[in-house]
Amino acid sequence: MAEDRKKEGLSALGNKTAYRMDYAPEVLETFVNQHQDNDYWVRFNCPEFTTLCPVTGQPDFAEIRITYIPDVKMVESKSLKLYLTSFRNHGGFHEDTVNTIMKDLIALMDPKYIEVTGIFTPRGGISIYPYANYGRPGTKYEALAEQRFATHA
Repeated sequence: MAEDRKKEGLSALGNKTAYRMDYAPEVLETFVNQHQDNDYWVRFNCPEFTTLCPVTGQPDFAEIRITYIPDVKMVESKSLKLYLTSFRNHGGFHEDTVNTIMKDLIALMDPKYIEVTGIFTPRGGISIYPYANYGRPGTKYEALAEQRFATHA
C-alpha cells in the first residue's frame, strides 16, 4: 500500500506527520481524478484554522471552506491539512490568506472551478469573511464563477 502511494507521488499519506512552522505550499500533493468524465463538487472544511495578524502577531482563528470542481488533478487531503497548518506561524491579513490559499490550489491542481471562504472569528468586535473564487477562463466555469461571485452573500 505504501509503495502504491509513492508511485502516485504521495509522500505525506500513511507516513509520520512532520509539521512545518511557516507557510509551506510545497507540502501540497495531488492524485489523479478517477471521474474526469463528470463534474462534481469537492468540499473541505477546516474549522480550526489559525494564522497570525501581521501587525500585532496575535493569533487569528477561522474556518476555511474550500470547494472545487476537479479536472485531472485533485488535492490529497493530508497534504492539504499540513499546508493549512503551515499558516499557524505565518502573518497575513484575512483577505490575503484566502486569496493565497486559492491561488496555491489553482497552481497545484488547475481545477475547473474553485472557491475559498474564510470565516474568521471576531477581533475587536468585527468578523471578516473574505471570499474568493475562480472559474477556468473561456469555459462555462468562468461564467459559473461570475454568477456565484455576483450572488455571494
